[in-house]
Amino acid sequence: MKRTLGTCYYPEHWPQEIWEKDARAMADLGLTWVRIGEFAWSRLEPVEGDLHFDWLDQAIEILGKAGLQVVLGTPTATPPRWVVDKYPDMLAYDAQGRPRGFGSRRHYCFSHQGYRDECARIVTQIAQRYGQNPYVAAWQTDNEYGCHETTVSYSPAAKAAFQNWLRVQYPGQGNDGDIEALNTAWGNVFWSMEYNSFDQIELPNLTVTEPNPAHVLDFRRFASDQVVSFNRLQVDIIRRHSDAPIAHNYMGGVTDFDHFKVGDDLEISSWDSYPLGFLEDRVPANDAHKTLFYRQGDPDYQAFHHDLYRAVGRGRWWVMEQQPGPVNWAPYNPAPLSGMVRLWTWEAFAHGAEAVCYFRWRQAPMAQEQMHAGLLRPDSHPAPAHAEATQVATELKEAGTVSMTTAPVAMVFDYEADWSWQIQPQGKGLRYLDIVFDMYRAFRRLGVDVDIVPPTIDDLSGYSAVVVPAMMHVPDALNAVLQATPAQILYGPRTAARDAHFSIPTGLPPALPDMDMVITHVETFRPTVEIALEGGGNIRGYREHVETKATPVLVAQDGGAVVCQFGNKTYLGAVLDGAGLARVATALCAKGGIQTWDLPHGVRTRTTGQERFWFNHLPHDVKVYGRSLPPAGVLREPLA
Repeated sequence: MKRTLGTCYYPEHWPQEIWEKDARAMADLGLTWVRIGEFAWSRLEPVEGDLHFDWLDQAIEILGKAGLQVVLGTPTATPPRWVVDKYPDMLAYDAQGRPRGFGSRRHYCFSHQGYRDECARIVTQIAQRYGQNPYVAAWQTDNEYGCHETTVSYSPAAKAAFQNWLRVQYPGQGNDGDIEALNTAWGNVFWSMEYNSFDQIELPNLTVTEPNPAHVLDFRRFASDQVVSFNRLQVDIIRRHSDAPIAHNYMGGVTDFDHFKVGDDLEISSWDSYPLGFLEDRVPANDAHKTLFYRQGDPDYQAFHHDLYRAVGRGRWWVMEQQPGPVNWAPYNPAPLSGMVRLWTWEAFAHGAEAVCYFRWRQAPMAQEQMHAGLLRPDSHPAPAHAEATQVATELKEAGTVSMTTAPVAMVFDYEADWSWQIQPQGKGLRYLDIVFDMYRAFRRLGVDVDIVPPTIDDLSGYSAVVVPAMMHVPDALNAVLQATPAQILYGPRTAARDAHFSIPTGLPPALPDMDMVITHVETFRPTVEIALEGGGNIRGYREHVETKATPVLVAQDGGAVVCQFGNKTYLGAVLDGAGLARVATALCAKGGIQTWDLPHGVRTRTTGQERFWFNHLPHDVKVYGRSLPPAGVLREPLA
C-alpha cells in the first residue's frame, strides 16, 4: 500500500484567478488528493432546478491537469435555504421538541422523505456529470454524519418512520406487525405502558421521568438505521455512474450511529482527526494530563480512532481531515507543538492510513471557521504546518509501501453498547466509550498493538488475547466465536448484563457460558470515592458484587472479588483507574505470551509489516531502550 497526502479545498470560496496557482502549489508540495464540493450546494443550484456546474467543471479540470486527484463530495450536509423553504418540516427536532434552524449545517432530519428525494436528485445530477471524469478518483458522501448531535431527531417525520420501522422489527400475521410482541419485549406491563397499536407509540422524549430503556434502545437502533439507509441511497446512485471508491468522513468521538453498518456500503472509511480540539472536549482525562499534552493531543486518542476506522473500512481507511493548526470550536484552541503535525501524519500511516488530508488548504477569512488554521494563512502565505507537510511529502518519497499485520490483541467495539450505557449509565459520568478507551490505553502503554474488531466478527484466529469491554448485550453469534477461540479473553464490567431488549437475563448476569459466577448487585460512586485494590490501583465509579466459588485473582481491600478467571476467560467486575488497568492488562499479556514494553509516559510504539515506529508525544527529549526521541519525535525502524 502506498501512502499519500492531500488537502481539503473550497474553490467556491476563492477567485477563479488563483485556482491554477493553488493547484500548482498543492502539486509542488507533494499532495496527491484534493477534496472538494461537500458544502457547495447553493453554488451548484442557487434556486431549484437552476444548475450551475461550469465553475465545478473548471475547478476539477484545473486540479486534474496539475496532477492532482479529486475526492468529490456530495453536498447534502448543507441544504440551501430554498430547500428548507420548500420543506419547512425537513428540519430535525431536538429532545425538547424544538426544530433545529437554518444558518449553519447538518440542518435536516434523516427520516424526511422530501429531503431524501432532493438529495437523490442532486446526487444523481453530480454522479451523472462526473462519474466518468478521469480526475474524479474518489467520492465522499455528505459530511460527518452525526456531528453536532444530529443523528437523533424527534421530528414528526421521525415519529412516523419509527412506527413503520417497529412494524418490521415485530412482524405479525398482517402488515401492521405484532404489537403484543413489542409489549412483551419492552416489558410494557410496567407502569401500564402497553399499546394497542403501533400508531400509539410516541418518540421517547418529553416523558415525565425517564422513558422505558427498551423503547429508547429501539429508537436508537432506528435512528442509526436511518443514517445507514440515507448513506446507501447516495452510494447506490454514485455506483450506477462511477467505479471510483466511495468514502464517508466520520467524526471522532461520535457514536450515535453504527459506523460498521455504514461502512459495509463503502470502499473506504475515513475520519476527521483534530487532536487538540478533542483533547479538551472529548478525551477522558484530568487537568494535569490535559495540561501536559495541550499542544500535542492525547497519546492514544488518535490511535484509537485510527484502529477503529481501519476496522470500519475493513482495512481501507484515510484521515480525510487532519488538524494543521489551531481550530475554532474547542473550549481552548492552542497551536500544535512544532513537529506534531508531522507526528500525527506518520502516526496515521503507522496504523495503516492510505492517505492523510490536511484541513484545509487556506484559512477562510469569513464565516464560522475563520479562526480555523490551514496550510496557508488567509493572505496565502504558508502557515506553520505547511513546512511539516512538505517534510512528510519528502520523507514519503523514500518510505516505500507498507502493509498491516495482525495485532496480538483484538478489542471488540459495539455501538449498541454505547447507546445502552447512555440510556442507563447508573452513575453520572459513566460512559462506554471512556471505558473502552481506558482499556485500549492500558495496552498501548505497554507497547502492545490492538486491532479493534466489530461485534459481528466471525473469526478470531491469529489473536493471542481478545478484550470485550462493557458490552452490555453479547449476541449468541459473538458468544459462539468467543467460545471457539483459544485466545485469552478479558470481559469488562457489565458485559452480558442485558438481553437484546434491555432486560436482565434469567439467572442474573453475566450471561456468558462456562463462567461460574453471578453479579448479585452493582453500585456506583461519586468521583471523590475510590476503593483501593490489594496490591495497587483503585476502583472508580462502578463496581459489581460477585458471587463465585472460584478464587479471585484480584480483590479490593475490603475483600470483594474484582477479577475472576475461568480457564482462558477473565472477568473484570469494576471500572478501574490507570494503575488497576495496567495490572489487568499486564496479567492478560503474560497469560497470552504477548511481549510488553516499559514505555516512558507519553511514548508509544506501533509495528507494521515493514517498520516499527516510536512516537514521543512529550514536549521534551526522551530516551527509550537506547533510542533518543526529540520533542514530537518520530523514529522509524525497519524490521529485521
